[in-house]
Amino acid sequence: MKKYLWKLRHAAEDDYAESVRSFLVPSEGCSYLDCGCSDGSRTVKLAERLKTGRLAGVEIVDELTRKAEESQVEVFRSDLNDLIPCPDGSFDVVTALEVIEHLHRPDTFLKELRRVLKPGGYAVLSTENLASWHNIFALFWGWQPFSLSQFSETRAALGNPWGLDRGEGWNPALQLPSFRHCLVLSYRGLKELFQAHGFVVEKVSGAGYYPLPPPMARMSARIDPRHSAFLVFKIRKPS
Repeated sequence: MKKYLWKLRHAAEDDYAESVRSFLVPSEGCSYLDCGCSDGSRTVKLAERLKTGRLAGVEIVDELTRKAEESQVEVFRSDLNDLIPCPDGSFDVVTALEVIEHLHRPDTFLKELRRVLKPGGYAVLSTENLASWHNIFALFWGWQPFSLSQFSETRAALGNPWGLDRGEGWNPALQLPSFRHCLVLSYRGLKELFQAHGFVVEKVSGAGYYPLPPPMARMSARIDPRHSAFLVFKIRKPS
């Protein structure tokens, strides 16, 4: 069962990564910020897609910050629950991929995101979906939702007997607080949160549709993104 679930997970991640790429419009010389840039490897690939002139990231983990800097990413070491150390209107494009679910102050993050974007600039955000069918299934049985079982430093997947990392010690959330999930939102919750902060929601796509196999999942997520495993939003700051 776990092997099959991992297969679905990896396929869904590949699908949402493709949605992210499709939402990024190449613009020669644009300025780009990746919030939660990790070791910079993904950031560099997305910057190549954008044809960026300035490449920057925000990261809180020291080791990952050093690796990103080695990849020629200009890194701001900061907690995304606090202020982003950049001037107003610094960037044309911002990404935050699987980030918002790790934040306990999402309003602060979105205020800062709007501030650092140039007028007319846009952001692409991805996150797990609380209303996905596998999370609904877990709640029905009185379990912790899959997307909210990464919350403890003592054991992985507490409260969910089908958690993919249950009983294993490899998950960095066991050592690093920034890897733990604080909140997971639904399609409507995310949309209204972005709109409440003055963003225009331009595009939304879903990825993964558990427990369906990848070909059927792709079709189902296109038809019904509200219950997909991942959600990808493209939001724009008004000019």
